[in-house]
Amino acid sequence: MAQRRGICKRQSTYVRIVEQVEAVVFNGSPLMDDGNTSLILKTFIDGLREEGVTVNVFYTQKLNVHPCLGDRNCWTRTPCGCVQKDDMRMLLPKIQQADIIVMAVPVYVDGMPGPMKNIVDRLLPIIEPFFEIRENHCRHRPRSGNKRSKFMLISNCGFWEMDNFDPLVMHVKAICRNTGWEYTGALLRPHGEVGGYMVRKAYPVQDVLEAAKQAGNELVRQGRMSKKTMHTVSRELLPLEKYVEMTSKGFGKALDKLEHR
Repeated sequence: MAQRRGICKRQSTYVRIVEQVEAVVFNGSPLMDDGNTSLILKTFIDGLREEGVTVNVFYTQKLNVHPCLGDRNCWTRTPCGCVQKDDMRMLLPKIQQADIIVMAVPVYVDGMPGPMKNIVDRLLPIIEPFFEIRENHCRHRPRSGNKRSKFMLISNCGFWEMDNFDPLVMHVKAICRNTGWEYTGALLRPHGEVGGYMVRKAYPVQDVLEAAKQAGNELVRQGRMSKKTMHTVSRELLPLEKYVEMTSKGFGKALDKLEHR
């Protein structure tokens, strides 16, 4: 369930102790709710809310987050904070206390879009400058006030093959190791350019969206998403040759219209 429950006995009556679970979700698509990334994200959030999770959604396109200055003042001059007065002052406490952190981004040149990367770079205040050896690796210590957040990735890619997600997945796993978050898996949607079209045209792809919602249920109930659920979200929608043909034809028509204006 979405609440952490404990039971204590008082005057022969069992009293349920409930602590609300909160999720911080970053929609890192420049197209926000109109992007292909949002197709999976929206139904995943439905799954979280169905379990009673409080979901706070932030659109990186609307946030005012400057690039990191690289001066390390957040470690030495203003510990736990940054000298820059922007939206990270509001975001950092929410990130530190979130039970679940979700990064939803399209694949841009084998990684995440710039605004999302700015937020990641500005996470320095949630770790300490001191080194420690953790899992036989030199790392910074997470600050003592941080929660052991569960982190998951949602991503969409225009390319057909699953291996196009490898650099991004490797990156977010490294982020989790360095922040002390628990990486719980990823919902990856390859050849996503056709996903929205197929939903609008009522192609048989409802199982993909249902799996994304189920992933939200599973993350809350089990602490992880099942391999079967993640595989369904990523399943093939069209054969490679057909996808290449369709997308090339679509861009060709768009360019023809441009030339004939």
